[in-house]
Amino acid sequence: MDVESPEHNREFADVDINNGNGAASASDEEEEVPAPGSVTLDENNDLFVSALSPSDVTHQLQEVLNDDGDYFIKITISDPQKIGDGMGSYLAYKVTTKTNIPKFKRNEFSTLRRFSDFLGIHDLLVGKYMRLGRIIPPAPSKNIIGSTKVKISPQQTEPGTPINQEWIEIRRAALERFVHRTAQHPILRVDLDFMNFLESDQELPRAVNTSALSGAGVIRLFNKVGETVNKITYKMDENDPWFDDKITEVENLDANLQKLHNAMKSLVTSRRELSVLTGLVAKSAAMLSTCEEHTGLSRALSNLADVEEKIELLRSEQANSDFYILAEFIKDYLGLFGAIKCIFHERVKAFQNWQYAQMQLSKRRENRGRFELANRVDKLDQAQQEVEEWQGKVQRCQQQFDDISSEIKREMERFELTRVKDFKANIIKYIEDQMAHQQQIVSYWEAFAPFAREIV
Repeated sequence: MDVESPEHNREFADVDINNGNGAASASDEEEEVPAPGSVTLDENNDLFVSALSPSDVTHQLQEVLNDDGDYFIKITISDPQKIGDGMGSYLAYKVTTKTNIPKFKRNEFSTLRRFSDFLGIHDLLVGKYMRLGRIIPPAPSKNIIGSTKVKISPQQTEPGTPINQEWIEIRRAALERFVHRTAQHPILRVDLDFMNFLESDQELPRAVNTSALSGAGVIRLFNKVGETVNKITYKMDENDPWFDDKITEVENLDANLQKLHNAMKSLVTSRRELSVLTGLVAKSAAMLSTCEEHTGLSRALSNLADVEEKIELLRSEQANSDFYILAEFIKDYLGLFGAIKCIFHERVKAFQNWQYAQMQLSKRRENRGRFELANRVDKLDQAQQEVEEWQGKVQRCQQQFDDISSEIKREMERFELTRVKDFKANIIKYIEDQMAHQQQIVSYWEAFAPFAREIV
């Protein structure tokens, strides 16, 4: 998932009155569903409100929602392999799961999944839970250039042979982190679709939004443009200071993490350049040692070349540490902050539904008043019925708004606890890894020192 810049996400409290009303054409691969929480009217001119509620989900999954350490689930992604040939080929990954959650049929199982399957399960979870205020971990973004290179590469000599390319390892690691974060959520990990994604040996339906420019994708693009336009015009008056404070906090964290991520990318580039330059020093020292007539100096230059070769490898390992342990970790959290912004906007859309229902109720009451003044007895019964119907819709919309507000607070509390734990663990791991490399470099130079002293 691509993370928008802080400037693009500055306003959370913007009401979108037109979002999600575009309809997909019949030629699309999958019927386009109206955006969660958007105002739509059914054939009876009734306000559409999501049938799912947080209480329904909670009651169904109560037996597995205790985060007390009794239940665990570990998912690993391994063995990327090319299946097929030409532009119709694709990469498949082995998804292995170990768990003791009783909802699963077995304690250990594995299946093959292609990249579009991961995008598909992410879309399903977003469609079901984001409108309820749950944070859905973002799926990795597509790499069209890398995918095309794999498609046009020669067919493997043996089916199932791993493809060792750097970008494939980056994708594999990103997919593993995605399913790991999803499985950390006490409700998402026992969602029937997610469980089927992990357990089933059957091929899953293809996700609609994996193509570069599908019909449904174009409609989503126009809907997002509509959201942006509406954000400029419609504002939400926030009456809960907690949300104002939390929005500001999320914006600040997102902006600073973006700066840190950019700095880490620069560090990775510099460290890899340093590794290459260290290798050139090693080659130069080796060539000098063969030309030097002084025995002590020649031996010292030869050992210097050996040291620089070892340090070249260490510099490369340090660059990988910078990238995989910290840079990619920060990138994941930038995506999570993007998901948080989405659920805040879902709350805005729930507020929009509520306000729309109140507006319709006021109109129905005005109609009833006019009929009463005109003594239109034939219209009063229908007008009274419409007023009662919209009173019920106002109550349901208000309840939906209250539910998503409460759920967001619970989700943010869980997210903060997880975030602190994750950052602590990764920073400690990163520091320990860097210290180990530095200690190894020191040991190499200490071993070289006697050769340098022998030069007379």
